[in-house]
Amino acid sequence: MQFTTEQRLDDDIREREFTLGEIPGILWTPGSTAEPLPLILLGPPPLGLRTAYPRLLDRARHIVAEGYAVATIELPWSGDRPRSAAADQAVADLRRALAAGEPVDDGIVDRLILPLVDKAVPEWQAALDALLALPGIGGPVGYSGGVISIGTRLAVVEPRIAAAVLFAGSYVPRAIIEEARQVTIPLYVLLQWDDEGNDRQMALDLFDAFGSTEKTLNANMGGHTGVPQHAGEAAGRFLARHMR
Repeated sequence: MQFTTEQRLDDDIREREFTLGEIPGILWTPGSTAEPLPLILLGPPPLGLRTAYPRLLDRARHIVAEGYAVATIELPWSGDRPRSAAADQAVADLRRALAAGEPVDDGIVDRLILPLVDKAVPEWQAALDALLALPGIGGPVGYSGGVISIGTRLAVVEPRIAAAVLFAGSYVPRAIIEEARQVTIPLYVLLQWDDEGNDRQMALDLFDAFGSTEKTLNANMGGHTGVPQHAGEAAGRFLARHMR
């Protein structure tokens, strides 16, 4: 991990950009701390970190204020990372089906999501290795964000993650729904009922499949970016219960 920039934000948050091989990322920490911090991995939307930065920073500010370190990394094929012709074709096929009012078939969903999960999850694990090796970060570790299939796979394969807040805002392959039966950590799922980019039934099927004995679904009316403040605050309280 190589840090490339550092700045102090006006609320005494230390923001450092880094690279991990070809993967860009951002780490936010309190300006000063006397003990190792628990860590929240902030799952970004597949828009590129620079595009999503205002939303990510807003979430990071609230989390850091509660005494956490927060980190995010660029997803495969997003931002300035190399594109994937297969992923671009899957996105085009998805948009064409939606524009025509046709159902989005399993083949499109699998081509869109499964390669992303297969590549992103090992990258998150490598980032976690590097982050936990830094002075001042000691765990436990939580995950918060989307793509929900990435969060689901991480919850299955990464034992260092103690709890997760998952954003239901993307299509879910049937294979991921089957994997969800292996998830046992506490979960808090945020679902926007009228999300224009989400298949609501897929999200409900995924939630039903999770094997966790503690899982909460917080569903609210509104579109993809309309998560109400009280829902985000409730998710924060959920993480606090399981990260202290």
